[in-house]
Amino acid sequence: MDMRRLIGQNFARIRQARGLTQEQVAERSGFSQQYISGLERGHRNPTVVTLFELAQALGASPLDLLQQDPNR
Repeated sequence: MDMRRLIGQNFARIRQARGLTQEQVAERSGFSQQYISGLERGHRNPTVVTLFELAQALGASPLDLLQQDPNR
């Protein structure tokens, strides 16, 4: 699987499970809503630092964004 897609899918799943909108995550993280949208669609290639900051905004671990969902 393409890692960009995996990260985007994990990010969207965690964000939705926490009841957050893209706009709310953008406010928490400092990244634009457009960046968040592109990330969720697998169009972004985030750095390690970006993954860390986005995970913090979600209240998750960076590893949560990188691991394949065991339910899939």
